[in-house]
Parts: sequence; structure tokens; C-alpha cells
Amino acid sequence: MSKGLIDALEWYGSIAGVVAALMVSLDLGRRATGWAFVIFCTSSVALVTWGFLSDKAEGIGTQNIFLFAINVIGVYRYLIRKKPLHPEPKPT
Repeated sequence: MSKGLIDALEWYGSIAGVVAALMVSLDLGRRATGWAFVIFCTSSVALVTWGFLSDKAEGIGTQNIFLFAINVIGVYRYLIRKKPLHPEPKPT
């Protein structure tokens, strides 16, 4: 595989992870948080691919296999499940 594509996977994974983390930290609501987890999933896929195609980056690839599974749970909780596990308190 070309070095350019491998570099693109690394940088996409890194930048997408930062964008998703920013979205979660801003607490923009359930829907935005759910989409942040979708972005985390794409970041994990890119970093798994990069990790196993690069020399000495298998650790990052392995870590992102587990992070991908965690992020899928986030997608389910925030985008697929109909209501939150704990109802949000009503404003007073």
C-alpha cells in the first residue's frame, strides 16, 4: 500500500478523534453526541487499518479494535435506543 494512503489513514484517524472528542465535550445533546460516536468509529477503523499496515504500530491498531467496540455502544446508546437509560431531570 502506498505511503501516502497510510499517512492519510493516520492523520484522518487522529483529526477525527479530536473532532469527536470536542463534540462530546461541548455537550450539545444526545443526537450530536451520537454523531460524535459515529466519527469515533470512523477514526478507530482508520487507526486499526493504519496500525496493522505500518511498521511498529500494531499496539495502536489493537487498542482501536477495543475502542471501536466501545464506540459502537455509544452509537447505540445515543442514536439507536429510543430513550436514555436515566431520564434527564426536568428544568425547574
